[in-house]
Amino acid sequence: MSLRRADKLKGRTAIAGIGATEFSKDSGRSELRLAAEAVGAALDDAGIAPSEVDGMVTFTMDNNPEISVARAAGIGDLTFFSRVHYGGGAACGTVTHAAMAVATGIADVVVCYRAFNERSGRRFGSGVLERTPTAEGVELGWNMPYGLLTPASWVAMFAQRYLHTYGATTEAFGHVAIADRAHAATNPKAWFYGKPITMEDHQNSRPIVEPMRLLDCCQETDGGQALVIVSAERAKDLKQKPAIINAAAQGAGRNQEQMSSFYRDDMTGLPEMQVVAKQLWQTSGLTPDDIQTAVLYDHFTPFVLMQLEEFGFCGRGEAPGFVADGNLLRNGGKLPTNTHGGQLGEAYLHGMNGIAEAVRQIRGTSVNQVEDVHNVLVTAGTGVPTSGLILGQS
Repeated sequence: MSLRRADKLKGRTAIAGIGATEFSKDSGRSELRLAAEAVGAALDDAGIAPSEVDGMVTFTMDNNPEISVARAAGIGDLTFFSRVHYGGGAACGTVTHAAMAVATGIADVVVCYRAFNERSGRRFGSGVLERTPTAEGVELGWNMPYGLLTPASWVAMFAQRYLHTYGATTEAFGHVAIADRAHAATNPKAWFYGKPITMEDHQNSRPIVEPMRLLDCCQETDGGQALVIVSAERAKDLKQKPAIINAAAQGAGRNQEQMSSFYRDDMTGLPEMQVVAKQLWQTSGLTPDDIQTAVLYDHFTPFVLMQLEEFGFCGRGEAPGFVADGNLLRNGGKLPTNTHGGQLGEAYLHGMNGIAEAVRQIRGTSVNQVEDVHNVLVTAGTGVPTSGLILGQS
């Protein structure tokens, strides 16, 4: 999407409703039911009847077909439906697709959703169980013979290189985890509500794959999350204060693979997120200084450091010092980050719960509300083709 075309989306659409199930380790019900519950809750939040929905967007990885969710949620005819690839990298991309549909008149009310039993069902953290004869399977096949079978093992390669290049220690990762858990500890909906951690806890947590520990890795969650996107004009007349979509972008870098781009010239950054960052800043006209709070995709702590650098909140190699100074914390931080607790502290819903938290920050209803919020940055999955949003006040 060129910047000129992206400018046409600026301020024209809004997230008007958010809804979720509880976040658990064993939901006790089907993924379809989770999706329908989340969609119903989001529509209730917006004050929109299911019969008004004419568009739906989800992830290619979601097991719930749009027409099945539509039937279960009482939705009628659909004029738009779309899916976005690359796992967690799709999160903000679903909103981008929805915003394009609404802005161009293809649909009036679009619901984005993600639902899975990722803890009691298929656990993504278990990694690749078999190599399939596809292009993606072949890419992974180069690494699997060497024991690189899980997402944690793929990220560990980048994490180790980052520490080596910049002379940092794993305490840098710990500061990310500590901030997430501090916010989760005061969020009643978070799995780790009331359970903050210390640096000692982080450093003593069991090794997963060098240099990462258990507390560097996101949760595995059962649950569902949904968002409702309408025009900015219509959103003004609905139940909730709208979160205006001021910039939306997707990005993939040169020589991109899925979390295993080990053969690039440099492994200390996230080129795909740089593609997203350039679009978001140029489309919105904002700079890092204009962002009051951020939701940075945190499936693994090392990639939060790299995102801070890609978006210009600090220079290359400076993220360890930035986080050590407490800048991610709501109380006193320069950039309060993941105020819901993130995927490490609240729940792992492929980033969709993070978008909901950004909406709450715009509304002023977060349990960890940051003062005087005008703009919130949200990012999607890292290490894969990804996406991002900047949400703002109306």
